Amino acid sequence: MHTTRFWDALTPRAREALRRAGAPVVIRPGAFLTREHTRASQVFVLRSGAVKVWVDRDGDVAILDVLGPGDLVGELEAVDGGVRHANAEALTRVEAVVLPAARFRGVLDAEPGAVWAVAAVLAERLRDANELRVAHFPDDPERRLAGRLLRLAARFGSPVKRERPDGVTEEGVLVRVPFTQQDLGRWAGMGRRKVAQILATEPVRGSVTVARSAIAVRSADALRRLAGDDPP
Repeated sequence: MHTTRFWDALTPRAREALRRAGAPVVIRPGAFLTREHTRASQVFVLRSGAVKVWVDRDGDVAILDVLGPGDLVGELEAVDGGVRHANAEALTRVEAVVLPAARFRGVLDAEPGAVWAVAAVLAERLRDANELRVAHFPDDPERRLAGRLLRLAARFGSPVKRERPDGVTEEGVLVRVPFTQQDLGRWAGMGRRKVAQILATEPVRGSVTVARSAIAVRSADALRRLAGDDPP
């Protein structure tokens, strides 16, 4: 699954402009970059780590996205001046460049290429949101879960190899982000029990292991088929 990273879409000149306009910051796990319903005026460009974007509706938590290196946090409010629409919480130690919204807009005004980078990110997020919405009608929880797992693997996965007892070497992906089955359910729109049920059935069983500190994807092709994508 392709993901669009803001930093990668920038021109070298725009990257340097953002570096000059911002300041480096380190955020500890569990700390908030933004809080829902507040009027903060900062934009974060993530350089390392993972950030969970979520909302609380009368005690029910829904996860909207999990952002990583190269991603933007807070760009919507910087553009429209509105209140924060969600919480952004560091899942791991995060390094970022932070800058006031006014400076961020100034970079966009001075560097037209940066505007297109923001547009590319927003378009990719809109496509992902539409894909998730389509998988609700008719209800297709397997497709939704597979899509979330592929998104995590694309953003945070590191290639790994494992030799089976029969001597065959398997190539997989390891996602070193603390993301539980409950988190996956909150992101994919289902309960933790349903996540566990899907992970225990074919064709996912044996292809994915979800632990508290990491997710091991042994067969991305199985997930792609479940998500409705043709394996490369």
